[in-house]
Amino acid sequence: MTQEFLAGTIDHTLLKPDADSHQFTQLFEEAIHYGFHSVCVNTSRVEEANKFFKDNHVKVCSVVGFPLGASTTSTKLKEMESCIQDGAVEIDMVMNIGYFKDGNLDYVANEIVQMVNSASGNILKVIIETNLLNEDEIIQASKLVVDSGAQFVKTSTGFCGRGATPDLVQLIRSAVRPETGIKASGGIKTLEQVEALIDAGANRIGTSSGVIIMKEFSQKRFKFVPNLNDKFE
Repeated sequence: MTQEFLAGTIDHTLLKPDADSHQFTQLFEEAIHYGFHSVCVNTSRVEEANKFFKDNHVKVCSVVGFPLGASTTSTKLKEMESCIQDGAVEIDMVMNIGYFKDGNLDYVANEIVQMVNSASGNILKVIIETNLLNEDEIIQASKLVVDSGAQFVKTSTGFCGRGATPDLVQLIRSAVRPETGIKASGGIKTLEQVEALIDAGANRIGTSSGVIIMKEFSQKRFKFVPNLNDKFE
C-alpha cells in the first residue's frame, strides 16, 4: 500500500454538532496536505468546503437523513438537492432503518431509487447502520442497496455504538457485486484497523482520525528503511 493509495481511500470527516469554523478550516487544510479523497461534512458546511477546494482535487461529501435515517423521502431529496447545488459530489444517506425493520422493503428500496435518480450522476452511499442489524439483515440490506442502484454500502454513522469491523465488511462484500463500493466507518482510529478493513473488502474509509493514520503510515514506512551508512562504517 502506498501513501497515495491510503490517502485516496479516506473521507476526512467532521460531523460533530459543536464543530466551529476554525475546526473546519483545519480539516480542509489537512485534506489538501495529505491528499485525502474527500472531506465529509454536514450540509450547512458544504458551500464553505466547496469554496475552499475550488481549485483543488479534494472532493466534498455530505450526509443526508443523518444520523437517524427517519426523515421522509421528500425531506431527504430536498436535502440532497441542496447539498449538490452547494457543491457536494458524494452523498452519504442513512437508510430508513425503522421501515426496514418493519419489513417495508418497498418503501426503503423506492427511497433509494429516488435518491439515485435525483443525484445527477453523483455518488450515493447508503448507510445501513450495521450495529442495529443482525447478520441476515445486513446481507438483505446490502443487496437491497445495490439492487436499488446506489454505488456504495456504508456500514455506520458512527453515532450508534460499534462501528466497522473486518467481519462486517466481509459479510457485506459477500452480499454485493464486485464493483460495489463499501465504505467502512465508525470507530476507525488506527492504521492497523484501516489495513484490516481494506483487506476485508472496503474501498473507502470514513474517519475523523485521518491525520493520525497517515502519520502512523509514515512512521511505519520509515522505520524499516535501512541505514545506508551502516555498510560504510
